[in-house]
Amino acid sequence: MRYVLAFFLPWLSLILQGKVLSGILCLILQLTIIGWIPAFIWAATALNRMYADRRTNRVIRAMNGNR
Repeated sequence: MRYVLAFFLPWLSLILQGKVLSGILCLILQLTIIGWIPAFIWAATALNRMYADRRTNRVIRAMNGNR
């Protein structure tokens, strides 16, 4: 669902991740037709990083719990 949001409203996707300044810059970028594609790529990359960070934190917590 977040990827659909990142496709249609990349700036909102970034703001919902807690990256307000990036979201505002993305909105300015999205206002141009040419800038919409980089805005979507930026939002999708940020989503991938967020999910990777969550996985990493989960693995670290699991490793610390086994000690």
